[in-house]
Amino acid sequence: MEDINFGSIKIKLDDLLKARGLSKSKLSHRAEMQRTQINQYCSNQVTRLDTAVLARLCTALDCKIEDLLEFVPYQEEEKHA
Repeated sequence: MEDINFGSIKIKLDDLLKARGLSKSKLSHRAEMQRTQINQYCSNQVTRLDTAVLARLCTALDCKIEDLLEFVPYQEEEKHA
């Protein structure tokens, strides 16, 4: 069987925070989340996305889901590696 890579989902939380000049601590307070969890989302170390967490982040940042997540197709993913 051929090994197929379907691409990945990039979490753009760190970029979003920088663009808005918002600290992780401030977001932690607004979203009522642990700072360690925010760090995991910022560094793309989340293996399973939690829709409740994504809703909290979108609400706290007043953004849309597409501002937070990006699909990176396999071909593009190889170029960035």
